[in-house]
Amino acid sequence: MEYTTNGLVKELLEGNRRAMSRLITLVENNSPSAVNAIQELYPYTGNAITVGITGPPGAGKSTLVNQLAKEFRKRDKTVGIIAVDPSSPFTQGAILGDRVRMQELIGDPNVFVRSMASRGAMGGLSDTTIDVIAVLDAFGKDIILVETVGVGQDEVEVMRAVQTVIVVGVPGTGDAIQALKAGILEIANIYVVNKADREGADQAVSYLKQLLSLEPKKAKSEWRTPVLKTVAMHGDGVPELTKAIEAHHTYLSSTGKGHEEEAARIRHQVLTLAQRELYSRLSRSEKVKEVLAEKVQAILRREANPYRTARELADLAVESESPGYSG
Repeated sequence: MEYTTNGLVKELLEGNRRAMSRLITLVENNSPSAVNAIQELYPYTGNAITVGITGPPGAGKSTLVNQLAKEFRKRDKTVGIIAVDPSSPFTQGAILGDRVRMQELIGDPNVFVRSMASRGAMGGLSDTTIDVIAVLDAFGKDIILVETVGVGQDEVEVMRAVQTVIVVGVPGTGDAIQALKAGILEIANIYVVNKADREGADQAVSYLKQLLSLEPKKAKSEWRTPVLKTVAMHGDGVPELTKAIEAHHTYLSSTGKGHEEEAARIRHQVLTLAQRELYSRLSRSEKVKEVLAEKVQAILRREANPYRTARELADLAVESESPGYSG
C-alpha cells in the first residue's frame, strides 16, 4: 500500500509505529518528502529526554544502552534507541544491526530500536541523526538514547544532538588520558567507567575525578560531572546511572541551562542546514557550473584564487534564484 507523506505524519501522530518506521527510512534516504514531514512534525517535538552515549570501541556502549533501556522501562518510560554503526563500504548500510545487538528489547512494543549507518559522516553520528531524533520525539518517546559509532575519540558531534552526554571508558586501557587529549572528556555530563569489575577501576575513577577537579571553580548552581562505575553486562550501577541522567535533566529544567543549550543546538543546526542548502544551489545552478569551469582554469594559471572565487560563486548561487534574476 502506498503512503503519502501527509498520511504518514498523521498516522505517526496517532501512534502508528509502522508509519514512524517508514518516515525514518525516508529521512535516512534523504528523500525530499522527508523535509516536509519533519517540518510538519517539528511543533510536536521538544518533549523527550535525549541522551548520547559515546566512547571508544570495546567500552561496552551497546550493552550499557541495552541495560539503560530496560531500567527506564522499569520506570514505565517509553524508549527510542538510535544506534549509529560504521557503514559498509559497498552498500553504505549499517554493518551491525539492532536485532543482533539488542535482542532482549525487540519484543517490547514500547521500545523502538533503529540501527543507522554513519555513511562516512564524521563525529560519530549520521548526518540524519537529528531528524530521526525529531521523528521519535514527535511519536512520543519519553527517552531517546543515541549511541555513537565508537570508532575514535573525535565524537564530539553528539553534544550538538542531545541534552545529556555520557562518555564511557574502561579501566586499564589509558582511555581516560586519551579522552582528555582529544577533548572528549569536556563534553561529558556524566562519565562512566564500565567493566568496573576489572582491575584498575577504582584508580580510573580516582584519576578522572582528579582531572575534573582541575576545572575552573563552578558556582554551586552549576552541574558537576559525576564519575560512575558500571558493569553493564550484569546491570551493576545502571540504576545509579539512570538517576544521574534524571538529575541532569532536572538541573537543565530548573536552571534554564536547558533552554540556553537548546538554543545553541538549534543555532548549529540552522547553520548546518544553510550550508547544505547553499551547496545544493551551487550544485544545481548551470550558471555556477559555467563560471566555475572558467574560474578553475584561471586559478590554475594563478590569475584568480580559490578564496575569492568561492565567495563569488556563493553570491552567484543566491542571486541566480532571486526573483527577477535574468543572469
